[in-house]
Amino acid sequence: MVIALSAGILLLEVAGGLLSGSLALLSDAGHVLTDVLALVLSLMAVRFSSLPATPAKTYGYHRIEILTALVNGALLIGISIGILYKAVGRFIDPVPIHSGVMMGVACAGLLANLAGVALLSGAPQSLNLRCARMHVVSDALSSVGVLLAGIAAGALRLVREAVDVLLEATPADIDLDDVSRAIATVPGVVEVHDLHVWSITTGLAALSGHVRLDGVGRDTSDEMLNRIKQTVRDRFGIVHTTIQIESLGYNELGDVH
Repeated sequence: MVIALSAGILLLEVAGGLLSGSLALLSDAGHVLTDVLALVLSLMAVRFSSLPATPAKTYGYHRIEILTALVNGALLIGISIGILYKAVGRFIDPVPIHSGVMMGVACAGLLANLAGVALLSGAPQSLNLRCARMHVVSDALSSVGVLLAGIAAGALRLVREAVDVLLEATPADIDLDDVSRAIATVPGVVEVHDLHVWSITTGLAALSGHVRLDGVGRDTSDEMLNRIKQTVRDRFGIVHTTIQIESLGYNELGDVH
């Protein structure tokens, strides 16, 4: 039963890690994999250790447990090296993480591990089964760690978004070059410069910029101004727009914009 629970957690965490992009879930899945193997080997060790001694093996099969520990240790070292390699790559080139999926899978894994601990607590207290229970306890602690990592990832994202708003950075969902090209498609516009897009608050962007027009009078410039604002609103959802209209021969006053 405990092996089935651990195998279910393994599949869930692999799927959740791939969907969410969470290295914490994938590394925990690697840990769970070693624990599934450890539980299987522990079960086999229990079976083999009860076999009687033979003329070839006069002490019987008691050291199967030591072989099990050796195999588990080698597996854990290999997986740890792989996780470390992946973590360095993620640090150099970060990828977005879906923390909601990550935390949901971690919660499910924690509940399943707690159930496994409860099941093994009622078993006979042999060294093998105590070792198996410790593996499941470590899985539960790993799930708690993944939950904390998910909370930390969400908190860091909130801080980053808040800092971007305070620094008047271009919103992540808006490409400034796309905005400039869209404005330039309005007939009569020959140049777009000093273009800025920033967030007043979450979901409310503002825009300012200078637009140079070719051969238009005041009435026409008012009409074109409305066209530009409509283009920006329809394409990018920006409704707070400030545009400075300039004639083709206009020369800016030094560093005054």
